[in-house]
Amino acid sequence: MSETLERPPDAPVARPEREPIVADNTPRPAYWSRAGLIEGAWAMLPLLPGQFAFGMAFGALAAQKGFSLVEAMVMTGMVYAGMSQFVILQSWPDALTPTTVAAVMLLTATVNGRFFLMSATMRPWFGTLPAWQAYPPLTIITDGGWLLSTRYRNRGGADASVFFGGQILSYFSWTLAALPGFLLAERIANPKVYGIDLLMPAFFAALLIPSYRGVERAIPWVIAGVVAVAVDWLTPGYWFIIAGAVAGPVSAAFVVSGDDDDD
Repeated sequence: MSETLERPPDAPVARPEREPIVADNTPRPAYWSRAGLIEGAWAMLPLLPGQFAFGMAFGALAAQKGFSLVEAMVMTGMVYAGMSQFVILQSWPDALTPTTVAAVMLLTATVNGRFFLMSATMRPWFGTLPAWQAYPPLTIITDGGWLLSTRYRNRGGADASVFFGGQILSYFSWTLAALPGFLLAERIANPKVYGIDLLMPAFFAALLIPSYRGVERAIPWVIAGVVAVAVDWLTPGYWFIIAGAVAGPVSAAFVVSGDDDDD
């Protein structure tokens, strides 16, 4: 005859032991969501006034160079690279020949070379997506959008829609800005007259402040800035963009240690 053990009414109930919680610092794989599109567009809003002003300046310059409104709009939508668009217009040849076209293409590739480096830094995030989803959004990457997305990723975000939502809004803002700029060509051809040229640098500087993680990680910023200023002073043209973009990550490889305890 087996005995049945009864638990006293006031006896505590035994709880199953929980597994210890271990912090997981592994980046989450990328995914898509509608909420991310809105979040990315919302984050891009502070950048739009300066970007729109520069887009208007491009439209004004295109009008002064003899472009038609359709040509200016098509160029803005297809090239979609602010700095290189200004450079191309300023060096636009009187006659298009295979040599001059090749020179314009080379100049465009030189100015836009920084986007290759920016896209490469997105691989740990977008590399978890299929190729047909990862590569198309990177074709409209911008400086401001890249910086905003990098901050989002560093905080543990994984929604690729945040990046794409900001870039889509930026694309349409920049493209449409050429229209009023073209129509008001005589008034806004030079954005420095109204101080518009300071809007985007001020925005980028403000974004760097929350990204500060100590003196060691800030050293590559300083090196990139010094190299860009020095090259701009010593060399004509727009080589300072490439020089600064290369100097930053190269110096970081030697200066910044591999400890990521603060991330």
